[in-house]
Amino acid sequence: MAKYRKVFFSFHYDEDVDRAMVVRNSWVTKGGQEAARFVDKADFEAVKKKGEKALKNWINKQMKGTTVTVVLIGSKTCNRKWVKYEIDHSIDRGNGLLEIDVSKIKNLQRKTTTRCGWMLPAEYADYLWNKDKGYDNLGDWVEEAAKQAGH
Repeated sequence: MAKYRKVFFSFHYDEDVDRAMVVRNSWVTKGGQEAARFVDKADFEAVKKKGEKALKNWINKQMKGTTVTVVLIGSKTCNRKWVKYEIDHSIDRGNGLLEIDVSKIKNLQRKTTTRCGWMLPAEYADYLWNKDKGYDNLGDWVEEAAKQAGH
C-alpha cells in the first residue's frame, strides 16, 4: 500500500483550472490522500498585488509539508513564470517531481488544447493523462516520484 502523500499541483490557473480539478479530484477520491490546499484565484491575485516576494512566500507556504509536486502541462504552461518557480522550489525542497499532459482533458466548455511541451529535465517522469490512464495510475506515479526523491 502506498504511503500517505501530500501533493502540490502546479499549473497555469487561467488556462487549466478545469483540467487541474479533474486530476486533483481523482487524487483525493481515489486513495484518500491529501492535496495541498487548492489555489483560489482570488487568493492568488490578492497576493500577486503585494509583489514578487509576497507571492514567493505564499507559494512556499502552500508547498509546506508536501513531498511530491505534480506539474500539469497544458497549452501555455511552459511560459508561466510561477510554474517555473514552483518547479525550482520543489527541486530545492527535495520534492519528488513528475509532469502530466492535461491538454486532452476536456474543460467545462468540452474543449481540449495542445501541450506546449515538457518542462522538467529528462530524469523526471512525464505522462499523458488520457493515454496513460491517469485516473487509474496517478497514485503509482506519485509514489514512484516520491521514491525517486528518497521519500
